[in-house]
Amino acid sequence: MTRPRILVVGAGFAGVECVRRLERRLAVDEADVTLVTPFAYQLYLPLLPQVASGVLTPQSIAVSLRRSRKYRTRILPGGAIGVDLKAKVCVVRTITDQLVNEPYDYIVLAPGSVTRTFDIPGLTDHAYGLKTLAEAAYIRDHVIAQLDLADASDDPAERASRLQFVVVGGGYAGTETAACLQRLTHAAVKRYPRIDPALIKWHLIDIAPKLMPELGDKLGRSAQEILRRRGIDISLGVSIAKAGPEEVTFTDGRVVPTRTLIWTAGVVASPLIATLGAETVRGRLAVNAEMTLPGSDGVFALGDAAAVPDEAKGGEGAVCPPTAQHAMRQGKHVADNVIAALRGGPMYPYAHRDLGLVVDLGGKDAVSKPLGVELRGVPAQAVARGYHWSALRTNVAKTRVMTNWVLNALAGDDFVRTGFQARKEAKLKDFEFTDAYLTPEQVRSRVEGAGRAD
Repeated sequence: MTRPRILVVGAGFAGVECVRRLERRLAVDEADVTLVTPFAYQLYLPLLPQVASGVLTPQSIAVSLRRSRKYRTRILPGGAIGVDLKAKVCVVRTITDQLVNEPYDYIVLAPGSVTRTFDIPGLTDHAYGLKTLAEAAYIRDHVIAQLDLADASDDPAERASRLQFVVVGGGYAGTETAACLQRLTHAAVKRYPRIDPALIKWHLIDIAPKLMPELGDKLGRSAQEILRRRGIDISLGVSIAKAGPEEVTFTDGRVVPTRTLIWTAGVVASPLIATLGAETVRGRLAVNAEMTLPGSDGVFALGDAAAVPDEAKGGEGAVCPPTAQHAMRQGKHVADNVIAALRGGPMYPYAHRDLGLVVDLGGKDAVSKPLGVELRGVPAQAVARGYHWSALRTNVAKTRVMTNWVLNALAGDDFVRTGFQARKEAKLKDFEFTDAYLTPEQVRSRVEGAGRAD
């Protein structure tokens, strides 16, 4: 008899925790486990702003999936672009652009999320995202390049557009990105004697009335005060009306000359979910508390792409937020439920009470709310970095991150462009490949065609 085939889609927090748990708890000959991911590493997303600002090196937050000697999961290098639930086949586009039909008995859908965009003229052509390691490294090169080019230019208009930076999104990603990159440019401009520091302006805008409302009014105001004290212009209730190569128009009518528009205005579930033809909740796959898809055998979903009921809150319709702490715990829990289904045992609902929030604003600035306790300044920074450090999965990653933090604290920032920025600029639309997915009809047609060929 062939062993049951368990297919895990996605190597984020949820997918990797699931795979690791399966490896520890399954006997060697009990099932075959395959992980679909374009990269053989787990990316620690919350620290991307620190990579963009050069505090951390890219490899320090990219945790290799092949370091463990006990690792026996087969890695399929590519991205899932469609799933046929009836035929139990997942269509995978490999990194060489080949389409592969991957059959399964149990599938764990943890494809994560992609940057949420809107139908704003010029947005995808002129904005940068911050969702991948490549984007973080690219943005760092781009920001430093603007200082280099402004320093070399004698055109006041060009200087003005190169030295203004716009970040859209007042959530954690946008706030931390603006805070960390502003610190980088503030330190770097001292090395550019031809640039007036007063010309460097950072704008943080969000359509919401408050900055990071999950923190509460007091901590949200504290974060705003820190950023405004640094000279960051914060505009709430404002978004982008249109974007161009050298200027951005806000919805309040202001036109800001800029060559740097960073878009971090939220995320949506991976387009893979739309290929299933199943019920969704605001784009996330509707699953039950056991994280299974009702009416489909052997289908589990979790993380950013699934609307997992939040049992801890108890309110009807409440779903778990798309955070790392939920994804990591869901990954372990869904692995236990997969094993239970495999062995014919009972599955259990997922429940986790939120541990709080941490926001690292760079340097000694931070605001945190662990277990409901509001912290600011150095204590908040210690909690924020302590939480991120402890959440890193390997000792190698922990050592690299701690070494980077210590080196940055002692030696300060460096301003070297690493060469990621090619002559042809790459914008938001070029990194996440959201146009690569199939429609449900295309998935069925491909799977049925392969079946007839067999």
